[in-house]
Amino acid sequence: MPFILKESTNGAKYYAIDEFDKTNMVKTCFTTKMGGVSNGEFSTLNMGTKTNDKRENIIKNYEIICEALGIRMENLVLSDQVHKDEIKIVHMEDKGKGILCESDIKEIDGLITSQKDICLVTQYADCVPVYIFDKKNKVISLVHSGWRGTVKKISKKAIEIMKDVYNTNPSDCIGAIGPSIGVCCYEVDERVIEEFKKHFNNVEDFVKNKKNGKYNLDLWEANKSILKDTGLNEENIIVSHVCTMCNEELFSYRRDNGNTGRMAAMMQLL
Repeated sequence: MPFILKESTNGAKYYAIDEFDKTNMVKTCFTTKMGGVSNGEFSTLNMGTKTNDKRENIIKNYEIICEALGIRMENLVLSDQVHKDEIKIVHMEDKGKGILCESDIKEIDGLITSQKDICLVTQYADCVPVYIFDKKNKVISLVHSGWRGTVKKISKKAIEIMKDVYNTNPSDCIGAIGPSIGVCCYEVDERVIEEFKKHFNNVEDFVKNKKNGKYNLDLWEANKSILKDTGLNEENIIVSHVCTMCNEELFSYRRDNGNTGRMAAMMQLL
């Protein structure tokens, strides 16, 4: 299985991407809801800094996962997701922003860095985390791609920035599509499908018509299509096939009617 479920000695459960981690150049993580200190609808490993959970609980949860991964808290840099396609290149002076200190990272759904010991962090409760790793130039990107980000092709934008700034060749990259709501559970209406038709010429590959104006949307396949069209080799694109709505060990905004915590996708160059 490309996404491996692990349990640390401190009780935190998280997924790691084996294909990334075995390079020994990068460390990856996608948290579950298991092993933290939060209560109620945030039980227990809530990583959502925009939720109504107590700040001290959220900080402790980040401490728990950092200990599990062997990552320093001060290395973390958090995005500020608003379902747009803005992307920020992260530098050493950004370390700690969004978790340990005030942040000027606003309305950002994607992060890129070439700096070691910076851990990129994005947050989820059904949307798609996309991990991108340029093994040759040692550059990483982490993007938050819900249906709006997928329509905007935020992953393509991230790779284009990597090409412009770091001379990335997409054929040198590996990509991963993390746990998120699956086609099994993600029902949308005609309005959403019309947006996809404006930007994709292969909508039939990832949309299933349920009739009565309802459709099942496969965001995994849509994001895989974006990565392929951007130049990644298909064999270098990993899909978790873990549905957040089906899996009770994960937070799901749709399943829990919005009253829920968040998972974190994390990635750091070593």
